[in-house]
Amino acid sequence: MKLLIADDSKLSRTMLQSITKPWGYDVIIAEDGQQAWDIMQQENPPELLLLDWEMPNLNGVEVCERAIAQNPQSPPYVLLLTSRTSSNDIVEGLSRGANDYVAKPFDSDELKVRLQVGKRMIEIQNKLNDTLAEVTLLASHDALTGIFNRRAIMEAIPREMKRVERLKQVLCIGMCDIDHFKKINDTYGHLVGDKVIIEVTKRMQHALRDYDLIGRYGGEEFVVITPIDQVDATVVYQRVCDNISRTPFIIDEHVIDVTISCGVSVYHDDDKDDESLVLARADKALYQAKEAGRNRVIQLEKEYETDIL
Repeated sequence: MKLLIADDSKLSRTMLQSITKPWGYDVIIAEDGQQAWDIMQQENPPELLLLDWEMPNLNGVEVCERAIAQNPQSPPYVLLLTSRTSSNDIVEGLSRGANDYVAKPFDSDELKVRLQVGKRMIEIQNKLNDTLAEVTLLASHDALTGIFNRRAIMEAIPREMKRVERLKQVLCIGMCDIDHFKKINDTYGHLVGDKVIIEVTKRMQHALRDYDLIGRYGGEEFVVITPIDQVDATVVYQRVCDNISRTPFIIDEHVIDVTISCGVSVYHDDDKDDESLVLARADKALYQAKEAGRNRVIQLEKEYETDIL
């Protein structure tokens, strides 16, 4: 673990480095508060800080405050090294963000234990942050495919509608469904069916643009959100369909021909429809694509439709 030691006394810096390095820390030295703060601006800065309170340019407490403000979600653990021992000074240092303090002249055993406490606290904090990130990801992403889940993609629709209204653009909502998916499950089993869904997702993502959004609506059905700059949105969705059907899926030594059907609803910035109407129009277009023979895209825009196949 990186340990930043900041002290304007060369003797103190040398002594602290020689003591702490054998304890397994990757020691980084700063000669004053400004140099310590510059180090904290670098990529992957130290998480454990041992700062002398009294330093030129910036003192230890000021460096502490800046470091915490820079990363309030995952702040460094700060020990102040100080000859100030009055309760008022201690309260001031701790109230301004320091986690602990070590009085000068310090005892090496005490310093070692206090640094160990700081190291444990950082490790606990990092584990909690990792767990929180994982929980957040699971709350918004589908466990099987890794794309947005139903709730997340549905929440994205009104946001994207408002965005295209501001920018005077056009938005398309696509409902895409794997054709004859029940037959795939019945023939090859649900485990193969899951792998088909995963592969379909990958091929869809490969065909979409970086700014397009995709989510799993449920089962074998997907919602795709595509901002466009022309009325005919079916170009993107046809590319998605072609990417699925172009080559068979090879799964567990099975060769499976897979296609999808897409229903596309077009939303203009002046339509003033709510998301439920836009989604219902996409669902209607998907039904028409299925009825027309599958493996195709049908676009609905208010009262007219276009079948491109």
